Amino acid sequence: MASAVTQTASRTYQVVTYGCQMNVHDSERIAGVLEDAGYLPAAQDEQADVVVFNTCAVRENADNRLYGNLGHLAPVKASRPGMQIAVGGCMAQKDRTIVVQRAPWVDVVFGTHNLGSLPVLLERSRVLEQSQVEIVEALERFPSTLPTRRDSAYAAWVSISVGCNNTCTFCIVPALRGKETDRRPGDILAEIRALVAEGVQEITLLGQNVNSYGVEFGDRGAFAKLLRACGDVEGLERVRFTSPHPAAFTDDVIAAMAETPNVMPSLHMPLQSGSDAVLKAMRRSYRSQKFLGILDRVRSAMPHAAITTDIIVGFPGETEDDFQATLDVVAASRFSAAFTFQYSIRPGTPAATMPDQVPHEVVQERYERLVDLVGEVAWQENRHQVGQRVEVMFADGEGRKDAATARMSGRARDNRLVHVAVPDEPAARPRPGDFAEVEVSYAAPHHLNADGGLLSLRRSRGGDAWQARQEKPSDAAGRPLVGLGMPTRSA
Repeated sequence: MASAVTQTASRTYQVVTYGCQMNVHDSERIAGVLEDAGYLPAAQDEQADVVVFNTCAVRENADNRLYGNLGHLAPVKASRPGMQIAVGGCMAQKDRTIVVQRAPWVDVVFGTHNLGSLPVLLERSRVLEQSQVEIVEALERFPSTLPTRRDSAYAAWVSISVGCNNTCTFCIVPALRGKETDRRPGDILAEIRALVAEGVQEITLLGQNVNSYGVEFGDRGAFAKLLRACGDVEGLERVRFTSPHPAAFTDDVIAAMAETPNVMPSLHMPLQSGSDAVLKAMRRSYRSQKFLGILDRVRSAMPHAAITTDIIVGFPGETEDDFQATLDVVAASRFSAAFTFQYSIRPGTPAATMPDQVPHEVVQERYERLVDLVGEVAWQENRHQVGQRVEVMFADGEGRKDAATARMSGRARDNRLVHVAVPDEPAARPRPGDFAEVEVSYAAPHHLNADGGLLSLRRSRGGDAWQARQEKPSDAAGRPLVGLGMPTRSA
């Protein structure tokens, strides 16, 4: 055991993430189990000794990016004795031995159900000097029990379920993540309270179909109850969730959102298509009128709610009339933003073998029209915000041009991105995690500006937690030093 600790204690790691919020949170767990085994996070400009790719299988470009990056790393690995590469996540679960066949320099392939096995697999690969492939078919323990290295001091993901019981014909996730498994409400709330005690003030509840939570233990009202219970957690300022399914979105959830002050007036509701014929072919168990009815009830209960969505263009058999139906629903829905995707064949899904695959040039032309409409609708919706006062929680990494524009950026309660002019004096500026009231002065399709500066500033426990992280002692490479109940060492 001592030699294994010595072996990993000076080795660094980097995790590269593709895909959804669930993958982002899984990457926090991968980082946690590596650090628990003695690995150190690599400094920003340092080549890591262990590079882990946490993959997505939903879209083809994720495959292409992975193998492109693996190709770039091959000569780097060849020149660095002892360097290791691991591939995990949904694509690893799906392709298994194909990864090693296409990139034989990969040391470890692991699946969605055995994140905690990574340190052992890395060590086994090192000792045996051969690739290790371990794919577990069923969830062995809920991943939230694993050590987790949270990226943010003031905001956190909290998984309430994993897996999916739906059978959408374009989606391979149920085959890779398995049937839905729900955590007990007490375990979820205990994790939330522990996070809040550490300074976290915004949590996002995660699930493949987050609002079907409770199906495993037979309580159809469990998700609404969970939202209301979050309202009783002292110090928890903002609650969000993603992603719900329209078929299971019930009025008790809308009521819980509207009546629980710390549940934010923002909703991500995947549409996928506005055509009833395409929705049927997708095996999405709702139709466009039901979808629009949900949005009407949400806005009736929360008039200022911002609603976003996902849309797929070019699903097999989609006609011009079908696509026009999608445009009509987008126009009626008044989305504040939409994540738009061109359909691509994913082997192993029913849609992959459907007839009437839409030619790429047709898909591309429709996609461009959809993006134009989504942008125009979002811009119109954002222009309604000009002159309004909004509460912004500032965040790290939201504004790519903040340094050049003397702004700091964060999210309004409805999750709109807001760029805020801040004072020149560092002591008067908000910290990530702090709150300010601002007045919106300008609207673009994808963000708002508040160039009049701060109307009020509220220092927060989340800002304190962020500052404490910055003030931790660090080593020469800029890595924080953490206590392990013994004399401080690099970690």
